[in-house]
Amino acid sequence: MEQSDFKTTQPQWAATYDVIVIGFGAAGATAARFAADNGAKVLLIDAAPEGHEGGNTRYAGQVVLTGHDFSKMKRYFKQLFGPIKIDEQILETYVHGLTTIPEYFKKYLGVDQPVSYNRVHRDPDFEAFANGLSPEYPEFEGAETVDLTTVHDGYFDASLWQTLRQQVEKRQSQIDVWLASPAKHLIQDPETKVVNGVQIERHGQLINVQATNGVVMAMGGFENNPEAIQNFIGVPKLKVIGTLYNKGDGLKMAQEVGAKLWHMSAFEGFGFNTGFTFENPLESRGKFILSPWPDLSNGSIFVAADDGSRYVREDENGRHGHAFEHGSWRVPTVQSHPHLIFDRTQYNQIKSKGKLPYPDFFKITIKAATLTDLAHKIKADPKTLKQTVERFNVFAENGEDLSLNRNGDTMRAFGGGPYFATPLATAMLNTQGGAKRNARAQVLDAFDQPIPHLYSAGEFGGINANQYNGGGNLAECLIFGKIAGENAAVTKEVAAEKVLDATTSASKSAAPKALLKSDLDHQATDRQFSTAANQFIGESNNGIGGHVVVRVTLNDGKISAVEVLQQSESEDVGQKAMTELPKAMVRENTVDVDSISGASTSSNALKAAVRDALTKAKQRD
Repeated sequence: MEQSDFKTTQPQWAATYDVIVIGFGAAGATAARFAADNGAKVLLIDAAPEGHEGGNTRYAGQVVLTGHDFSKMKRYFKQLFGPIKIDEQILETYVHGLTTIPEYFKKYLGVDQPVSYNRVHRDPDFEAFANGLSPEYPEFEGAETVDLTTVHDGYFDASLWQTLRQQVEKRQSQIDVWLASPAKHLIQDPETKVVNGVQIERHGQLINVQATNGVVMAMGGFENNPEAIQNFIGVPKLKVIGTLYNKGDGLKMAQEVGAKLWHMSAFEGFGFNTGFTFENPLESRGKFILSPWPDLSNGSIFVAADDGSRYVREDENGRHGHAFEHGSWRVPTVQSHPHLIFDRTQYNQIKSKGKLPYPDFFKITIKAATLTDLAHKIKADPKTLKQTVERFNVFAENGEDLSLNRNGDTMRAFGGGPYFATPLATAMLNTQGGAKRNARAQVLDAFDQPIPHLYSAGEFGGINANQYNGGGNLAECLIFGKIAGENAAVTKEVAAEKVLDATTSASKSAAPKALLKSDLDHQATDRQFSTAANQFIGESNNGIGGHVVVRVTLNDGKISAVEVLQQSESEDVGQKAMTELPKAMVRENTVDVDSISGASTSSNALKAAVRDALTKAKQRD
């Protein structure tokens, strides 16, 4: 890979745009479309390859925090942030944005009837998921104004992400998209300190791209950077349940141009009870566990820390991984290898329920004849584990948990062996730390002064630094994405003076056209798939990754083959839908087969594409 001259006073520019947006999630998509709407030619880049873009928005619940009264919502947030001091102007900007979310959906996202969680009839599963989020802190003053807004009456279906992505696709004449193209450095004028470009790795080459008006950092957090997790958050490890592409590159880039960092120790957990997921070393991403798991807190079962002691109340209804501690909600101490510990009776209880919170639960569960043997297998202290079980049994018999105050009626004394342990991990939804921004979405330097032409939005330096209400991150992406995009698009006088003539050999580097082509172009022009006489192409735009294209083969009126020609679904369950459903459709000769659990959006998109192909077949007949 060739080395670029990003440190020189006159970089060799491969291309010139008005605005460059780094990160194609909710914040980046929003910034790009609003910059385009304000007349800018925009380059939107993302480190993820096609089918993986979308950041954490792709995996989120799709609920956006909303407030119906500015004064009450502001009081609510001051309590939510607690002792963490937030600048009044940026807080008011954020809260004002929260109070206008339904109008935002209508005016900017084309959603005619945004769904208010508090004011409409809901799907029971949606109710079970969201009833603790609206509000998440009902004891706070002003909580009665808290609401959630969704694109439709559904959740965890990428509906908001699809909507935001479509807004970018509608503006292809003004927005170029480069995927699998990570930003490496911000390019800063050494005299004026203006950030006037970005060095990007594109198809194995480093190229410099000029931004005449502004650069927006919207690349999310550092969830997938173990060193940053340990250095800034101070915990051994966290299990990512969102995107695998938030690696903290923005931290280095921001520091390189003198940005101040803030909220570096803040992160949001998400998982059953107090923020757990299951630890399976074969999986890069942890699985979302969307609702409390009753068997975790009913019977002869507890959560063990690394040494075998109990450290969290098993029946705690955690708030984004936070547990109540001495008057406020905090993230519990993160253990390296926590486990569920239970006996044979509990094993049978879990197995009799049929539906597991995690399909591979029993595959990863460890069995041992004695507690001593179990302790050795999970690297716990045998004496501590035995003492923990003995105390648990006393609490169960007396009906009172003197250790963690779990409801004594839910505790059943352990019987004799064998004993079982299932590995857990603290689930990581996202970090909040990054470059500090102001109410205009400008990135600030060490002295709280704006770095010229540099902006940020979303989880990269998010405002939510303490207790957190669900939907707040997506709201921040929309609110500050808009502000960042609009301000970055404004023509800067300094830029006009400093811009080099991109047509001259002194400032323009020779770059192959393929490097500069938008990665969305092929989706509009390269869909030429061959068909035989009995084959039909079907399409759907409703996948999590956007477009799904299939080729359906019919023989004597029956479905004999379903081929997925194009799709960009998530790498785990989404891909399973693309692989398994075509086989089922052929086997059962119908589109109406059971969807893949946890991949309903991908399943429905594939079904819609097959139905489209079958409709075309009927039309030909």
